[in-house]
Amino acid sequence: MDPRDAIKEIHDLTGSLIATGLCVDQNYPSEIIDGAECSVAFGKDVDLSIVLKNVPYVDVYKALSERRAFNIKMIDGALIQFQYRFSGGDIQGHRLAFFPSPDLQEYQNDPEIYETDDLYADMIAKNVVTVPVRFDYDPDSFVDYEHPVSHLTLGQYKNCRIPVSGPVSPFIFLNFILRSFYNTPYRKFSADMGEGHLEFGCSISDLEKRHMHIWVSST
Repeated sequence: MDPRDAIKEIHDLTGSLIATGLCVDQNYPSEIIDGAECSVAFGKDVDLSIVLKNVPYVDVYKALSERRAFNIKMIDGALIQFQYRFSGGDIQGHRLAFFPSPDLQEYQNDPEIYETDDLYADMIAKNVVTVPVRFDYDPDSFVDYEHPVSHLTLGQYKNCRIPVSGPVSPFIFLNFILRSFYNTPYRKFSADMGEGHLEFGCSISDLEKRHMHIWVSST
């Protein structure tokens, strides 16, 4: 997988979500080249430092939305980000994030649309607690068992780093988000989204394998 492969897969996935009506706003992937390094992000270089600050989640979400720091904005307001970093064609890092809307403003503005269509049942259930999801690939910060090279963070918890077998492709990430949080439309539209073909090597350590971890099919 190189930057062009990542851009094409993100571009195709964005188009598929627009076609289904699940995506209501988008920034197509951009390529930023700095010497031998190439970054794939969402249109422009946006300051994301607020994500790591100790501020209420509603402020984090509002800042990301206002700065258009997303590839895809879902119909319920959730933001999806794809960021990859390559050097010499090899992956050096990624940050794949899902930020659910804290208030379902779209639903509150027009509830009858959502309540009459089963497609939105997963999104508006009153007992749902939304949780941000982030997959990081960060070899430079590796500390065995403490900071896995590839890991999953749930709920913005600082030390939540669930080991993952290796880097995650755009298709695998989006498939996980749709299957987990948009299951009804996922079952209806998944056949239209095609298949992912990008693969990575394995980065999980032997020690991490002996504890609970996530194995992705692209490694």
